[in-house]
Amino acid sequence: MIVVFIVAIVGYAYSTPYIALNRIKRAADARDAATLNQYVDYPSLRASLKDQLGEMLEKRIAAQHSSNPLLLFGAVIGSALISPLVDAYMTPDGVAALLGGMPPRGVPGERPPAAGGMETPEQPAQPAQPAQPGQPGQPAPPAAPGQPPAPPPAVADAAPDARPETTAGYRGINEFVVTWQHSADEPRYAAILQRHGLFTWKLAAVQLND
Repeated sequence: MIVVFIVAIVGYAYSTPYIALNRIKRAADARDAATLNQYVDYPSLRASLKDQLGEMLEKRIAAQHSSNPLLLFGAVIGSALISPLVDAYMTPDGVAALLGGMPPRGVPGERPPAAGGMETPEQPAQPAQPAQPGQPGQPAPPAAPGQPPAPPPAVADAAPDARPETTAGYRGINEFVVTWQHSADEPRYAAILQRHGLFTWKLAAVQLND
């Protein structure tokens, strides 16, 4: 009986970051600020995001390989824009974006999408157009004598799934990492949960640079 109890406790302890991640995601999608306050360490997350955006800006400047004064002036302006961008992501919309595959890119004036902002609006109905020969719904014209019949029109492939690939797992006994990658050509980014106590986990950091 004691062994069963110990196994149950260990199993529950192992699953706690997955449970916390699910609750954070559901609260963020519902824009439930009260629940998010229980699962997000906002001071740590703010400091992490600010450092990551600052590092992103430094890399962009270093990539220019230039001492142009205008470039340095742009760096100062960019640094001044980091704090408002960080503030915008310290909200339910921001947490939902961080956990939904939409991290900040460090663009001036950038804001996380609002609730429902990613939905595609319905398109108005278009008037019917007469079918042209060879199009679906209209038979192709007969082939000329001695000519092979025309091949049927090709069907367009379905659009590829644009959702990022997601992985999750422990990176130490007190750290749990969720990683996203949209494609093999794009860098990965991660959200990091840290242990608070024995069974509690909070979103505390991000990793925007691979």
